Amino acid sequence: MKIKYWLIGTYLIVMLLPIAALYLLYVSLSHYDQQQDLKEYLEFQELVTNTETYLQDASLYDIQPEENYQHLRDLTNNNIKIDLYRYDGVQVFSSLDSPGTTHFITDTIENLYKGLNEYKKNPQTHNVKKLMLDEDNRIIGLYEITVGRNAWVDTASNRSLWMIILFSVFFIGLYALVFLLLQRKLNRPLKILQAHMRAFAKGEEAKEALVESKDEIGELASHFVKMKEQIIQTREELANQQKEKEYMVASLSHDLKTPLTVIRTYTEALEDTSLSEKEREEYRAILFQKLDHMKQMIDDLSVYTALQSSGNSIHPVQVNGHEFFDMLFAGYEAPCAKKGIKLVTDLKVNNAYRLDPKQVIRVVDNLMDNSMRYTAINRRIGLAAIGSTKSLPEWIFLSFKEEIEEWRQGGTVLLIQNEGMGIRSEQLEKLFLPFYQDNASRGKGATSGLGLSIAKMIMEKHDGKIKIWSKEEQGTLIACWLKERGY
Repeated sequence: MKIKYWLIGTYLIVMLLPIAALYLLYVSLSHYDQQQDLKEYLEFQELVTNTETYLQDASLYDIQPEENYQHLRDLTNNNIKIDLYRYDGVQVFSSLDSPGTTHFITDTIENLYKGLNEYKKNPQTHNVKKLMLDEDNRIIGLYEITVGRNAWVDTASNRSLWMIILFSVFFIGLYALVFLLLQRKLNRPLKILQAHMRAFAKGEEAKEALVESKDEIGELASHFVKMKEQIIQTREELANQQKEKEYMVASLSHDLKTPLTVIRTYTEALEDTSLSEKEREEYRAILFQKLDHMKQMIDDLSVYTALQSSGNSIHPVQVNGHEFFDMLFAGYEAPCAKKGIKLVTDLKVNNAYRLDPKQVIRVVDNLMDNSMRYTAINRRIGLAAIGSTKSLPEWIFLSFKEEIEEWRQGGTVLLIQNEGMGIRSEQLEKLFLPFYQDNASRGKGATSGLGLSIAKMIMEKHDGKIKIWSKEEQGTLIACWLKERGY
């Protein structure tokens, strides 16, 4: 539940529950009072009935000595009062008066005769007045019986005290419950989140796990976890990039050392006047070869750095598949023939692709350059571009074919296969690392060590992929996967 809805609900509960509690308490007390009133009324009626038998004596309503009323005093106590009046309103007896008290007319006749035969309930007493008639139904007097509600008064006082106590306990309990809920819903999750933030800022781990919930604090905690993961990932990437830069600098320094040494050696040798012109030409050719190699290394490093930049992206355009790949494959037949290598091509592509021609040409140039370098004279290189619905060339090594069929699903593959010495399995995954070269190639000026890394980055920027299959003493196959239109 969202915190705003939870707070609204809690506010309504805090506001309404005390009112509801008071109402229930009032209803309960009212029901109890009704039961007590009924009980008191029945008890009062019974008392009146029992007392009336002693009040039917007509002689009691004449002024007479006090001792004649002693039996009536015995019927009364501090809670019961009996008053007798003569027909003309003179009070002849009152159980609360001291013996020998003089009686006077206490009220007007009109007020005295009001409310006859009515059972009256006052906050502190029950009261009834009745007439006393003679045999001829003439009024000779009236009597009044009053019973105090001492038990009700005491109970009412205690009830008020208990009501205040119970309501106070309920009120305190309610707010204690709300406080605990706020502590659990708001304070505790926020404190734990703050602890995680402080721990993360110090590079430490928090002791208590974050509270998982679907409210705003839960969302905040979830965003914090994602932010934390992103920051950690960014830190790791920066650390890896730093290590990679250090490795690149070290590798570049090492790889530049050999051609620089050769350049210096042959430059110094050219100063020897005893050299023949043929030897001088050979030395100059070697110098230009090493300078070209150094230039290639620097160019590859520039391309690799540019591709690594987050702001650098490819610029795809729509090309005709047959025209583009036919043009692409046409440039490799002469270099292969010059090295005594047989080039076999196969072109089965779709009509249209969206790609960056310059970058794709760079990928194939790098891969073909590697293949020609490691292919012996009179051996074969296969170069193909095959659409997803077309069959693979027959010259694909059978040991790779089944896996390639599964890997190429949904896209066009560029295939470059050479019949070379092959690559050991433990080296295959390392080949895409920048500046990685095997021991046979390093230090001989063969490559910059960035060709495959550049190819992998270009393919990934095309939403494609690249993979190498190799088997020692048989050869190596490199496949690049390109997305087809509609996929």
